[in-house]
Amino acid sequence: MRRHVLLAGLCTVDVVQRVTELPAPGEKVQSLSVDVAAGGPATNAAVTVAALNRAAARSASVEGGGVGAEAGRARLVTILGAHPLADLARADLTACGVDLVDAAPSFVDPPALSAVAVRDRDGERTVISRNAAHSPDFPGTPWETDDVRTVLVDGHHPRLALGTARWARTQGIPVVLDAGSWKPVLDELLPLVDIAACSAQFPVPPLELLARGVSTVITTAGPEPVRWRTAFAEGEVAVPVVNARDTLGAGDVWHGALAYGAGRFDLPELIRYANEVAAMRVRHAGPRAWVGKVGVR
Repeated sequence: MRRHVLLAGLCTVDVVQRVTELPAPGEKVQSLSVDVAAGGPATNAAVTVAALNRAAARSASVEGGGVGAEAGRARLVTILGAHPLADLARADLTACGVDLVDAAPSFVDPPALSAVAVRDRDGERTVISRNAAHSPDFPGTPWETDDVRTVLVDGHHPRLALGTARWARTQGIPVVLDAGSWKPVLDELLPLVDIAACSAQFPVPPLELLARGVSTVITTAGPEPVRWRTAFAEGEVAVPVVNARDTLGAGDVWHGALAYGAGRFDLPELIRYANEVAAMRVRHAGPRAWVGKVGVR
């Protein structure tokens, strides 16, 4: 069985301030705490896959299976570059056990930055980011690697997303799309996608996505049930009720768990599994506080 998950997309440097209340326009507030971490849809999903791989290795070690050294890996292909701020993201990803492939290591501009405020009482967040507003060209095919069982793309670096998805299609590897928002590249990308995991705000309805070649469409809506649809069936899966401490990146974590579990469970159980992992994330304040607490099944 192939072991690794390949994730291609955006990596940001997130500065996360926890506050009593989100500031009004023109207001200054003092934060309760601050974290600096790598962020972005594909990146947070990669951190999730790495955390689940580590949990699986721990479980195998406890059970005496002796397979911990052969556990799967999370491989993130992104664009960070040579700016000093990029080292903040690199250090975080190394600590999280993510294998990083920088497609443009000589890129001199600052990496994408995100300013994040998280409200302490309920974990609600506000994010300001340029995302991949400037996506440089890069040489070669950095997505090509061995032993990949699932690919996830977020579409933020169009050439990276298309190259990765096209390569996956030639290898018979399923492709998961984090469809949080519409991007022009999706017109070309959708026919290469097996599972489109959409936010409730995604503007293309499930039936149209199926008509464009997507096999499975899943729609998340925060605490509301997750809906799924294929050409032959549809349904929904309830989300666990939790006391939310921090919702930053919860959807990205959900997508990472989905990519990790793809091929291990049938569709409703796969969604239930992703729901459980995302629920674990929102129970903990801080971008990485949840990572060591996650389990595997």
